[in-house]
Amino acid sequence: MNKKVWLSPPHMGGGEQKYIQEAFDTNWIAPVGINITEFERGIEKYLKGKKKVVALSSGTAAIHLALVLLKVQQGDEVLCQSFTFSATANSITYVGATPVFIDSESETWNMCPVLLEKAINERMEAGKKPKAIIAVHLYGMPYNVEKIKAIGKKYEIPIIEDAASALGSMVNKQQCGTFGDYGILSFNGNKIITTSGGGALICKDDKTKDKAIFLATQARDEAPHYQHSHIGYNYRMSNVLAGIGRGQLEVLEERVKARRRIFNFYKKTLKHTRFQFLEEPVGYTSNRWLTCVLTDSYSIREKIRVSLSHQNIECRPLWKPMHLQPVFKNCLSYKNGISEELFEKGLCLPSGSNITEEELNRIVGVLKDF
Repeated sequence: MNKKVWLSPPHMGGGEQKYIQEAFDTNWIAPVGINITEFERGIEKYLKGKKKVVALSSGTAAIHLALVLLKVQQGDEVLCQSFTFSATANSITYVGATPVFIDSESETWNMCPVLLEKAINERMEAGKKPKAIIAVHLYGMPYNVEKIKAIGKKYEIPIIEDAASALGSMVNKQQCGTFGDYGILSFNGNKIITTSGGGALICKDDKTKDKAIFLATQARDEAPHYQHSHIGYNYRMSNVLAGIGRGQLEVLEERVKARRRIFNFYKKTLKHTRFQFLEEPVGYTSNRWLTCVLTDSYSIREKIRVSLSHQNIECRPLWKPMHLQPVFKNCLSYKNGISEELFEKGLCLPSGSNITEEELNRIVGVLKDF
């Protein structure tokens, strides 16, 4: 049996151990310490100092906190990209709100601005003005930032920018995660850099950051005893895991270059096949977290997936849209069929930054058989 090729495994840079050891040497292994402070500063610097960052236990926690900070509550509606991972939508239910799903556009595979505006108008006519919009930079490809931002501004609806897989992606050289009222990052084990498990909330200023940290640390009031005037959460990142993050930040640019190089390898070696790749619109730079291809049909997609699996190569279908998920079957959705077609025909190919040329050739060899 050939060695397993994973879809997107962790890739350590070598500098992580010194920060982890520092946490142990100083006994700062709780969710407080210099690693957290420096990890947040490092991300803020990478984002060109435009925003403030709060290191959290997951990207899901970051979405939840963003909704709490926007005062989204029981009975509210939140417009949410349908073509995404379930965590994006799950967080809406944590605050008792209801997701309204918006289908994709073909240019970016992300939220369709036309359907978004249609949904806003129809929900307002029904007396249910949405409280927030959650748009996603899926697979590292930025969503239509300009149009969606303009729609949010027009109707005075805040935008939560889910950049969980888009650290290093840009639109007109501005980093993804800095366009919305709040931004979300994920450092899960399969992301472009990882802290094992973890995420971050991107805020507009220090005041908002302080409020987020307060809520993320059980909302304890200033008092000599434990007193709470708000509901809080245990969402702060561990100082140990933040040490991994500091080391990973040192190699982030290398990881982005590697992922883009892998995408270009697939595109070049498969250029005479029927596979279709998602191209970058003018001014867009994707970190190419995962290289995705479209096949001719569901049947072919499945044959390829099974063939790769038999060769011990991990690949996965593109996300099943949220409006097709059993748990959200009763939710309102605005559809155009694009995300359903992407799900039926699309595959994510192994894209880890530590993948070898030999492994890439193994994968391409299987794909060329189709």
